[in-house]
Amino acid sequence: MSVLPGPVETFLAGPHLATLTTIRPDGSPHVAPVRFTWDGAAGLARVLTRAPSRKARNLTARPGGRVALCQVEGFRWVTLEGTATVCADPARVAEGARRYAQRYGSPPPNPPDRVMVEIAVDRVMNLNF
Repeated sequence: MSVLPGPVETFLAGPHLATLTTIRPDGSPHVAPVRFTWDGAAGLARVLTRAPSRKARNLTARPGGRVALCQVEGFRWVTLEGTATVCADPARVAEGARRYAQRYGSPPPNPPDRVMVEIAVDRVMNLNF
């Protein structure tokens, strides 16, 4: 993945919400509001969630499935697309939590069934940057 323009990177670092779109087993889209972190150097977006959540179950049913993560503010938006996996590795989940706290200014919830959705971003679309 190529380096994103500075204003897009700055926008993705701000404490905004986004929507994550996954595909249900029946093929219909599931869209959920999420907080996420963006690691431009690795081309990786991270979303903390619970293992029984619909988004995690959709991805577990379709390993390596494609997702879209869209952050909007006014008339500006950035969509990150890529393949997603659900990760329960404690070290990687802890890294996701550290990045979340840094971005949003407070630690994320820590339920016992917390997992991380990792999105290997291979397509970025944006408007008004």
